[in-house]
Amino acid sequence: MNVFIVHAHPEPRSLNGALTATAKACLTAAGHEVMVSDLYAMGWQARSDRSNFLTEADPAYFKQQDEEVFATGQNGFAPDIRQELDKLFGCDVLILQFPLWWFGMPALMKGWVDRVFAMGTVYGAGAWYDRGKLRGRRAMVSVTIGGAASMYAPDGINGDTDKLLFPIQNGMLRFTGFDVLPPFIAWQPARISEGERQGYLRAYERRLLTLDATEPLRFPPLTAYDPETFRLLAPAEA
Repeated sequence: MNVFIVHAHPEPRSLNGALTATAKACLTAAGHEVMVSDLYAMGWQARSDRSNFLTEADPAYFKQQDEEVFATGQNGFAPDIRQELDKLFGCDVLILQFPLWWFGMPALMKGWVDRVFAMGTVYGAGAWYDRGKLRGRRAMVSVTIGGAASMYAPDGINGDTDKLLFPIQNGMLRFTGFDVLPPFIAWQPARISEGERQGYLRAYERRLLTLDATEPLRFPPLTAYDPETFRLLAPAEA
């Protein structure tokens, strides 16, 4: 398999850094190809503007989606975006590695999605969800969360983890066609012992070595929705 890891944490010695290092080592040892985009180390530009493009569809008015569609037909993406698109379409598995900050992705990783998931290239013209351009590939979120698991239970004070990750797992990954694997979560990284930290790394190795066999999360197919309202159809009566 070709595995593409997008990593967003400023400290290489963090648990996030250790998880990515573990992934690269164990997957390579198992015979897989591993690509890593370390966004902080790369000095990734998170802001989206005309610098995303070598081309201009409309010099007078900037509309990012129109520019993305135009650039798709003209090979008009800036080199940093083109390189990430090549990695994205060259992978069998995408892993997003990040800490949960303010109930979402770090800005740098969100900026990676904003710039790389370009209309016309990654989605658009009816290519979405189970008809997405990245279908046939797998994706997984690997995330560290500062609080205890109990705080993110369905009745927890911080809300259900599944709901917090839904915009990422459904709105970014499934939307573009990926089969989305259950997330790997490491809780309270700043409060755990060295033994617990090593336990997370061993558990992550086990998850990584079963990437091709893990059952994806279940999402309703497009055919389960009304084609005009995109609301779930009522189940047929028996």
